[in-house]
Amino acid sequence: MTTLSPTLFRWHRFLYGLTMAMIFGGLVGCAVMGERGLYRSEDYAIYQLPQASTAEALADKFFEDPRRAWVIEEANPGSAFEKGKTVIIPLKDDNRAGLFREGFQVVPILCYHRFGATCRSALCVSDASFRAQLAYLQANGYRSISLRELYAFMTYQRAIPLRSVVITIDDGYRSIYDNAYPLLKEYGFTATLFVYTDFVGATSMSVTWDQLREMKAAGFEIESHSVSHSDLTMQKDGESDADYRQRIIRELVDSKTIIDRELDQETQFLAYPYSKYNRWVLAQTEAAGYRMGLTVERGSNPFFADTLVLKRNQILKEDINYFSSRITTLHPVNLD
Repeated sequence: MTTLSPTLFRWHRFLYGLTMAMIFGGLVGCAVMGERGLYRSEDYAIYQLPQASTAEALADKFFEDPRRAWVIEEANPGSAFEKGKTVIIPLKDDNRAGLFREGFQVVPILCYHRFGATCRSALCVSDASFRAQLAYLQANGYRSISLRELYAFMTYQRAIPLRSVVITIDDGYRSIYDNAYPLLKEYGFTATLFVYTDFVGATSMSVTWDQLREMKAAGFEIESHSVSHSDLTMQKDGESDADYRQRIIRELVDSKTIIDRELDQETQFLAYPYSKYNRWVLAQTEAAGYRMGLTVERGSNPFFADTLVLKRNQILKEDINYFSSRITTLHPVNLD
């Protein structure tokens, strides 16, 4: 038997109440909306489109945020939003934790490094394979979200799309701008870029600050991967404990300061170089002002995960079946 999502369950319950109210001659708790609007409660609005529209336009009208188009699309699966169409507009975040009868929502974070027409390294993904992966995400209803949206979900502030995925790209290679960026734009996805500041603009192989500014303006996030991509847990030969600690603090603080200055922002997220961290590094990460820290430990993330050690799935093979196994968005739990 098919289990309704919380959103669709409440939609069906609302329609049942509306029907009963109309049968008995009243609309308890509802108000007439006007201009093709039908009825409204605290939870939902029922709206008849006076002209053809889009989920983005409706989200702008009702939420003043076109990025929340997914809320309307998920409440009206398959809708073309044509003139005269009646649509449901959820007015509340009714499932901020992503909990369902069959399990709980988890968010995969994908990790890439370099791109190219052809690749020899496992850390490089060919343009053809990356296109196929983005096409797979699009065809199967996945939506890329930002780390800020993920943070809001993980701190129980906002719901996110049922098939959310975060795309991250580490280091700051020029191929991000030349190869990945055009493909991501073509398929309507954004990504979070983790750069180490010593590398930005340093060689012809690295991305520049102007290119990062352009991608940020297009909706991409630019976050920290430290200053020099140093193992934050490794003390150098001959280095005192005090010097080691000061160096690591600079790796964390200076990177954030530089990115904040160059991009006029508040950098909030860190990807640990080589995925290396320990208890002291986690404490310094938080003290430096980072809200989330990312590893490359495999898995997806529920809302109750530790935000300082989030899991990511490195894409190290070009096989599409391998890729599809890395984008799980529901952790099944048998509640019977």
